[in-house]
Amino acid sequence: MEYVRLGRTGLLVSELCLGTMTFGNESDEATSHAIMDEALAQGINFFDAAHNYNLGKTEEIVGRWIGPHRDEIILTSKVFFPAGGGRNDEGISRRNIIRSVEKSLQRMQTDYLDIVYLHHWDEHVDIAQSLAAMNTLVEQGKVHYVGLSNFAAWQLMKAVSEARIHDYAPIACVQPMYSLVKRQVEVEILPLAEHEHLAVVPYNAIAAGLLTGKYLKKDGEGRLTEAEMYRQRYDNTQYVEITRKFVAHAEKMGVSPAALAVAWVKSNPAICSPIIGARNLEQLADTMTCLDIKLSFHDRAEITALSIDPPQATDREPMAAMKSRGW
Repeated sequence: MEYVRLGRTGLLVSELCLGTMTFGNESDEATSHAIMDEALAQGINFFDAAHNYNLGKTEEIVGRWIGPHRDEIILTSKVFFPAGGGRNDEGISRRNIIRSVEKSLQRMQTDYLDIVYLHHWDEHVDIAQSLAAMNTLVEQGKVHYVGLSNFAAWQLMKAVSEARIHDYAPIACVQPMYSLVKRQVEVEILPLAEHEHLAVVPYNAIAAGLLTGKYLKKDGEGRLTEAEMYRQRYDNTQYVEITRKFVAHAEKMGVSPAALAVAWVKSNPAICSPIIGARNLEQLADTMTCLDIKLSFHDRAEITALSIDPPQATDREPMAAMKSRGW
């Protein structure tokens, strides 16, 4: 396991981050603890959670494990999606941010979170108010760094700018979706993150299991058959064709498709630490073989060519293309 800097925070995090979304749902508590034990033993020191995962059960499971390991790990949570029964228990209002973080601290039995992500843009709230609430939590020592997840590029830049204008705690990292079939992040978010020195911690590298190839079989089961959100997210015939070509490429290379999918995401120089998830120890072991896959520039280009390049952010050509014609 290698360790990389998390943007400009000075923190060293493992080159893989363990996601905990399966804990309390697909993975019972004993299995979840075994997965965290193994991840830590393999050198992962970066653990990702959210206040709404399985209605708080995920954070409770992490909390009952974390005791002796707290100082060893970088621990995150998120706030936005509904996690309670109240009509104000959602969004990134000051009220919900502070109450949600307090509850996450209780559930995970810790007095601080290393990173809290605003989990989604909230069109009903002035982002400056949300950042002011996060700044309060940072000043109180309950949160160390601020992150953003699922924001569009203009929303990210708006938040970065508002934090600077008001001298609030700066945005340290971003958590977007990124995989061989979901490459929109390459258009504006990754260039923005590089320019602003934001760490990128992407999720869904294996596309909810799609890129493992298991759904190419009639009896394939997983998130795409169990959750409507994921079914809709990846309901695209082009994604299926990309998967067929990708799985064949992985077989040709003699590697696990799941591991290769993560290795491809990880090989992008803008990426800090991809999030991996697992329902059991077997899935964790399979995915972690991505650490043994070293993709050259040519290797990455070959895999990228199996996919579809997303449209550029502007219809104008880059200056390099213009100059190549003598302009």
